[in-house]
Amino acid sequence: GHPSCEVSFVLKFCTSRLPVPKLEDTVKRYLAAQKPLLDDDQYRNTERIAREFEKGVGRKLHRDLVEFDKKNKHTSYISDPWFDMYLCARDPVVLNFNPFISLNPDPKEAYNSQVVRATNLVVSSIKFLNSLNNELLRPDIYYVNPKWSQSRLFKKFIRLLPTSVSWYGAYMVNAYPLDMSQYKRLFNSSRIPKLNKDELFTNELGRHLLVMRNGHFYVFDVLDPDGNILHPSEIQAQLIYILQDADRLPEFSLCYLTTEDRNTWAAVRQQLLEAGNEDNLRKIDSAVFCLCLDNISPKDDTELSHCMLHGRGFNRWFDKSFSLIITSDGTAGVNFEHSWGDGVAVLRFVNEVYRNSTRHPAIVPHSSPAALSATKCERLEFKLNDSIQSAINAARMKFEETNEKISVKMFEFRKFGKEFLVKQKLSPDAVFQLACQITAYRQFGKIISSYEACSTAAFKHGRTETIRPTSIVTKQCSHAFVDERSKHSVAELRNMIDECSKYHRRLQLEAALGSWVTYIFRSCILIEAIRVVESLTEALLLSKLLIRH
Repeated sequence: GHPSCEVSFVLKFCTSRLPVPKLEDTVKRYLAAQKPLLDDDQYRNTERIAREFEKGVGRKLHRDLVEFDKKNKHTSYISDPWFDMYLCARDPVVLNFNPFISLNPDPKEAYNSQVVRATNLVVSSIKFLNSLNNELLRPDIYYVNPKWSQSRLFKKFIRLLPTSVSWYGAYMVNAYPLDMSQYKRLFNSSRIPKLNKDELFTNELGRHLLVMRNGHFYVFDVLDPDGNILHPSEIQAQLIYILQDADRLPEFSLCYLTTEDRNTWAAVRQQLLEAGNEDNLRKIDSAVFCLCLDNISPKDDTELSHCMLHGRGFNRWFDKSFSLIITSDGTAGVNFEHSWGDGVAVLRFVNEVYRNSTRHPAIVPHSSPAALSATKCERLEFKLNDSIQSAINAARMKFEETNEKISVKMFEFRKFGKEFLVKQKLSPDAVFQLACQITAYRQFGKIISSYEACSTAAFKHGRTETIRPTSIVTKQCSHAFVDERSKHSVAELRNMIDECSKYHRRLQLEAALGSWVTYIFRSCILIEAIRVVESLTEALLLSKLLIRH
């Protein structure tokens, strides 16, 4: 039952690659997604074009895709194009790609002071990093039956299975291993701007933390050469020093450059390198992660969303794999760059760090910090010429102009929630998506296309797949609720919701499992598979929909 045994256990059977879907199935799903959006003439024309594609160029492209997949058996066929999609995008990462997750306050009110909370969260984050590096981090596995699946008998059963069939064996006992390859980019990583296509940079030897306060950059080691964590009182002392030292804003804050479009930022970064800032940029890029100590206290959830989504620009380095943000009142959150990974990995990290920092705090309120001489804290000073200063000013003005157009409003529905829907044998996610579509139809008078992400982490190097929730059944349901309410009984409306829920579950299965859907149906574990998919989708909703702008 030791965690390290579990690591080898999950690596053994989490090796199945994402299957290439059949061309005819892809065309069929495409047409099903188009039908509710088009009138009869438009649909017939779309169907004709799709069938011509299926019989012509589509067949050749599919053969090329299958051949590409065969030549890249070390990964899933979608992995490289998925990275390209993110890294080739030239829009600014802030507001367009970077999501955020906000943390609940520490249950013990006294622990929510900025320095105490920051210290505890940093220590818990480094504990997570050490668990990952030492292969002691428990693997991501969805257990339908936790008591059985986590037993010694189950683990012994899996270890005895040949590797080629062990993944199937896990499914037989309703354990669903998830790919964890993204975790290697969680720490010591940054997205580096380059012309036309950015690069991902990781330096696992980095032992220092990047701390930002009032637009100033500080670094100090939080790990010794043996991987031991700096004593919490020393971390506390460094944070107190930084808060006192960074008492005013710099005239030119480099941070605004990370809010620029990527080609502009790439060109300015090259200027920074040529001006003699290579060492400082390397320290930023290789830092374990970025800690942002903000000089604001959000008054409500709206201000909190603005703070975690974009802040005021001068105290963020949006290219870091993730930034831990702590406000003056101890409110905490994470803003993360999206190209390296998805919400499932970050959500796991956030949940564990929150749990550890609140249950096992490294320091307590009013604890005495260590002497500052215990470790060296360095403030990074940059050489800026007129061209770089001009670029910073341009980025700042563009950033502030864009932020003025951003509006965030919170709505909380309290009449019922997930538990009620589950008791009604309905998919909570399906009902949420249906509510969005009915609302859009009532507001705009037409059925519109919608997008939802679904994790494919059950496969090697899985990312996310698209669910198209708008369907013929949701269109009929929307019309019934908005235009024809008096024509239908409550029972009829409820039956429509049931049909929407069933159809949405099928869409989830197709997105999460691809051509494995047939196998799942034949294995008579449809209900369990649906529960797995809904669990993964819920995690993505938390990290990409409910908490993203």
